[in-house]
Amino acid sequence: MKCNMSVLQNARLLLGVTGGVAAYKAVDLASKLTQLGALVDVILTEKASEFVTPLTFNAVTQRPVWRDLWEPAGAAAANHIELGHAARMIAIVPATANTIAKLAHGFADDMLTTTALASTAPLLVAPAMESNMYAHPATVANIETLRRRGAFILEPEIGRLASGMVGPGRLPETSALLGAIRYILGLNGVFAGKKFIITAGGTQEPIDPVRFISNRSSGRQGFALAEAARDRGAAVTLITAPVELATPYGIERIDVQTAAEMANAVLTASAGADVIIMSAAVADFTPIAPAENKIKKTAGRQNGELVLQLRSTDDILSKLQEHAEDFPQLKRIGFAAETTDPLGYGIDKLKRKGLDMIVINDITLPGSGFGSPTNKVWIAKASGEVTEYERMPKENVAVIIMEEIENILEHTPDEV
Repeated sequence: MKCNMSVLQNARLLLGVTGGVAAYKAVDLASKLTQLGALVDVILTEKASEFVTPLTFNAVTQRPVWRDLWEPAGAAAANHIELGHAARMIAIVPATANTIAKLAHGFADDMLTTTALASTAPLLVAPAMESNMYAHPATVANIETLRRRGAFILEPEIGRLASGMVGPGRLPETSALLGAIRYILGLNGVFAGKKFIITAGGTQEPIDPVRFISNRSSGRQGFALAEAARDRGAAVTLITAPVELATPYGIERIDVQTAAEMANAVLTASAGADVIIMSAAVADFTPIAPAENKIKKTAGRQNGELVLQLRSTDDILSKLQEHAEDFPQLKRIGFAAETTDPLGYGIDKLKRKGLDMIVINDITLPGSGFGSPTNKVWIAKASGEVTEYERMPKENVAVIIMEEIENILEHTPDEV
């Protein structure tokens, strides 16, 4: 079974590439978008063609590449209107100061600006230029003009520029560009107007200032869920334990360390939320009295052993169940990572905590669970329905979970 990121599948996108050194990154973006199922039409400005050839974009998109508004027989001139009307969105990557100025002032003197002016599709502009050009009052004013008109501006990063200087003006990496495009495409999705809370990562319970109790969770499944919910229009709050993952575009991130901190963050964020997905691996136990200073090798040992006293942490889903009257609309989705009888323990957890749905996996299976890019899961619902899925990338698991949540929300009676 293969799932697709539906927000990109068969989406007609117009990628405008202007004449900056960062144009080479647009090739990778076009390639990634195509691999994810998008139909990418590329328009190069005259100067962009001096950095990257049309043949390169044609090779990665397998679609015509447009450059000259005045091609012989008027072929391109006849198509710029159609391109603008067919596009679900326009992304200009990279956007030079010159092109930004043209867009802000309504110029239409080449294929890209003419097509952009003829389109009502959402516009994403990703500036990339030398730092002083980016900070110049004229550029700042032009960007603000576009923003006021509803354009989405993906701010450049601080880094090493083509001039050799370090400063703001560097085009973000492909992952950030993809995230911005997916966010914009999903704004009117099935979860538009819904608020999702998603937890991720493994909490860390301190033993002393340098040691802690934790687990092998990478946070990848939680972050994939956050992106999948965002792609469908949800406003997502991602509450995460320490992980080595970048914040996805368009998602509010709250960093916590311990189970207690995560519980407090979840309870606060749940006000007004529609769905919570507890995919984090929250510690079941925490040291009763963490040491104020680093425990020395010889301290507190009996016969070469160090004894730690632990207490149970608060169960976050149980606390939400206790306060159900405060969150009457909240759909609660749990996770169960087990090593023995995963289905039995998972279904018991579903019933015991009064969940709407639970995602169950056996972390002893190869390619399933903590630290793996893939997962094999069962999904059980309060209705009694249980579905087993084959092992697949965690991004695809996230898509399946969103489809199941959509079904739950559709069958929830509206409040009278």
